[in-house]
Amino acid sequence: MNSTRTLVRRAALTATAATAALVLAACGGDGGSGSAAPSGKPSSSSAEAGAHNAQDVTFAQGMIPHHQQAVQMAGMAADRASSAQVKDLAARIEKAQAPEIATMSGWLRSWGDDVPSATPGMDHSGGHSGGSGMAGMMDDKAMNRLMKASGKDFDTMFLTMMIEHHEGAVEMATTEKQKGEYGPAGELADAIVTTQTAEIREMNKLLGKNAG
Repeated sequence: MNSTRTLVRRAALTATAATAALVLAACGGDGGSGSAAPSGKPSSSSAEAGAHNAQDVTFAQGMIPHHQQAVQMAGMAADRASSAQVKDLAARIEKAQAPEIATMSGWLRSWGDDVPSATPGMDHSGGHSGGSGMAGMMDDKAMNRLMKASGKDFDTMFLTMMIEHHEGAVEMATTEKQKGEYGPAGELADAIVTTQTAEIREMNKLLGKNAG
């Protein structure tokens, strides 16, 4: 009788111990996988967010004031240009480049870098290595001449200046495509090259037509 009770007790103790071991193992497993996932995901997303280099920063900090000046030039066309085609082109330039300024400003803020605040047509040296010598940028004298022009003279001056301006943007974007690391910046650079190269061809045709 006593031996039977002893066997029952031993069996019960063994079952209890086994159950406890399984519960502890399960808890330990859940805790391990639960902590690994959260710690892994942020590091992965952080790596993606930080996948940029100095060229990407240079591109954004240079292209923002470059675009700002193009938008300012395009804004003059509404009441100064005589050609409907020039007005249409200027409106397209303004519509395309204003949102790109906002996009690039967002990148710089997310990277913890300075967003250029220089006024278009003024000194653009504010911290950017390219300074006022950025490719295609107009100086104050050129911007003032454009602002004072009207009619056919404005059309000719606008097209001539914007061709040079676009060529500078294409040059900057090409460098970004070659040396940049940030995917969205490379995509924007590619779009700039495609769009502005086509607009250069369009402006050259309009300039020839206007000269004739």
